[in-house]
Amino acid sequence: MRKVLITGLNSYIGNSFENYIREMPESDMDTRKISLKEDGWQQNSWAEYDTVLHVAGLAHVDVARANDEMKQRYYRINRDLAKEAAEKAKKDGVRQFIYLSSIIVYGNSAPIGKEKRITKETEPTPANFYGDSKLQGEQAVLALQSEEMLSSFHVLVLRLPMIYGKNSKGNFSKLKKLAEKTPIFPKIENRRSMLYIGNLCELIRIVIEEEMGGIICPQNKEIVSTSEIVRLIGEKKRRRIILVSGFSATLRMCAHFTGYVDKVFGNLEYEESISGGELHYRKYDLEKSLENSL
Repeated sequence: MRKVLITGLNSYIGNSFENYIREMPESDMDTRKISLKEDGWQQNSWAEYDTVLHVAGLAHVDVARANDEMKQRYYRINRDLAKEAAEKAKKDGVRQFIYLSSIIVYGNSAPIGKEKRITKETEPTPANFYGDSKLQGEQAVLALQSEEMLSSFHVLVLRLPMIYGKNSKGNFSKLKKLAEKTPIFPKIENRRSMLYIGNLCELIRIVIEEEMGGIICPQNKEIVSTSEIVRLIGEKKRRRIILVSGFSATLRMCAHFTGYVDKVFGNLEYEESISGGELHYRKYDLEKSLENSL
């Protein structure tokens, strides 16, 4: 039986993975969650665990309103705490550490009409302190990876795109609310990588079983447009949403005043070759995943 320690009590991903494993009768995996918010976790041994799934972190930042104290908090949690947890895992003989990073390490979405396709050769270029804190966290934990015959320590970084699922927060919940209210929506042919929580949980299960290290940029099989997502959500809700062309120029103008426009309608996608498709974790297609998310 593989024993997994999840560092973080209230994470959407951590809770979803724990439930996913519990509902899988054939699984021989055992999970336990702990909090890293209070001092004292450093004194408890992790020697019984095979994998540490580090889900503790900060996200969803309003960059424009952040002060220096908030910025430093992101570095303390996304970089320093991750490093401390990985160092403890290695010291205690845990064989694998999984760090949840973000597509944000590659910077912001490209503006409407501009392509942004991330490949193996694309260098991370964070656009703000949130992305930089995640990238520095990656670098700190990856530096601890070792390949020794008797005491290998595998570090895996998952650079996640937008995660969605039942009761998820963030941009998906906003799109869902829009689809429940609006009769029309701009038709913009952008391309976005997304990842359904069920597919992510299956990926985590597989990489733990395989004790993998390295970097994976996972995504659903389908690359989608924001407009199509809203239309499909409306369809699942039995609401007809009309996609209207001709909004591109207006949205480009609005993008000069708020970054939210490009965040929603801009382009940001992974090339398939870096998404780990050979691991066969994409159990749910787009339509089924949206149906499960409503």
